[in-house]
Amino acid sequence: MRGRTGPVVAVAACLLAAGAAAGAAGWQDRGSPAPAPPAPAPGSPAAPAAHRPGQPLRPLGYSRPVQVTVGAIGVRARIIPLGENPDGTVAVPPLSEPSLVSWFDAGPTPGQPGPAALFGHVDTAATGPAVFFRLGDLRPGDTVRVTRADHQVAVFRVYRIATFAKDAFPTRLVYGPTAGPQLRLITCGGPFDAAAGSYLDNVVAFARMTGTRRPGRPA
Repeated sequence: MRGRTGPVVAVAACLLAAGAAAGAAGWQDRGSPAPAPPAPAPGSPAAPAAHRPGQPLRPLGYSRPVQVTVGAIGVRARIIPLGENPDGTVAVPPLSEPSLVSWFDAGPTPGQPGPAALFGHVDTAATGPAVFFRLGDLRPGDTVRVTRADHQVAVFRVYRIATFAKDAFPTRLVYGPTAGPQLRLITCGGPFDAAAGSYLDNVVAFARMTGTRRPGRPA
């Protein structure tokens, strides 16, 4: 289904069985851990006030995303569309292609109203750091650009980065309806459970669209 703007369903469990690879240990057990988002300051709001441009921000229509660029963490990656696994969890790129990012194609496309969701691996046992290894390094104000098949670039600004336990994932907070076009970048994080072969947490970057541009034009 194209352009659904309601909350994504059946994804509260392990959204990303990703950073874990086959074998007894993840790459982090042998190398430096992935950056973790900073803890929020006491009394700080969950998110800043809504974006208020000089003119109303017009949402885009449906168009498949093809590339995501996050300059602050050195990401420039191809996006592939994926849906749900048979068990209802979100499908993610194969571990054999750790540089790919996937878009949940049953939800909004980046630029449509609602939260579009992009998923990437944090690392793999075979290759080490993967595409979203530095997702926890993002900070409010960082820019994310998503190039779409219609050649428009949806520009988003990060406003929150958080870590959530997979067994208490806030589905509605992450995937619930939003007032305008937003974006979620999601990977694994936290401690690695060698017995289960997966990480215990998810790292989520929240961003809202601030404008659009054509490829090759200054931001």
